[in-house]
Amino acid sequence: MKTQVAIIGAGPAGLLIGHLLKAEGIDCVVIERQQPDYILGRIRAGVLEQITVDLMARLGLDARLKAEGMIEEGFNLADGERLIRIDVANLTGKTVVVYGQTEITRDLMDAAPARGLPVIYGAGDVALFDIESDAPYVTYTLDGVRQRIDARFVIGCDGFHGPSRRAIPTSVARE
Repeated sequence: MKTQVAIIGAGPAGLLIGHLLKAEGIDCVVIERQQPDYILGRIRAGVLEQITVDLMARLGLDARLKAEGMIEEGFNLADGERLIRIDVANLTGKTVVVYGQTEITRDLMDAAPARGLPVIYGAGDVALFDIESDAPYVTYTLDGVRQRIDARFVIGCDGFHGPSRRAIPTSVARE
C-alpha cells in the first residue's frame, strides 16, 4: 500500500490528524494495534481547550460535543484547608469544555468511514523503517499476514510505549 501519510495510533490525536489531513485532500491511513471496542473501553478524562473544540467544529464533527460537553470557565484547587479558584476565562478570555476523551475518540471513529479515512485496526508488530529518509515505511501484521505501507511521512500518535517513540534515533530524540 502507498499513501502520503501513515499515522500510527487511532486515539484522539491520530484520528484528529487523519481527519484534518483528509479534509485538506491529503491521502493518509491510520494504523492501530487495538480493536475499536478496546479503545472505546478505556475510560479517559477529557478537558478540551478551545483550539480542539474549534478543530472539531471546522471538521463538522462537533454535534455531540456541543450537546453533551460542559463549558467551564475555570477550576478549583484544594489542599485540604483552602479552596483556590483559577478563573481561566478571566485570565485568558477562553473557556475549556469537559468532554471525555473516549467520547471525542468515538466521534472521530464514527465519522472515519463516511469521510474516507481508512483505519486499520488490529495491526500487530507495527514497526517503522527509514524514518529519516524520503521514503519511510511501516510494516505490521494483520490476520497473520505481514503488510507494508510506503509513505512520504510517518506520524507517531501511539503514546509513550508505542513503536514510533522507539523508532526515533537516539541522536535526535529528546524528552
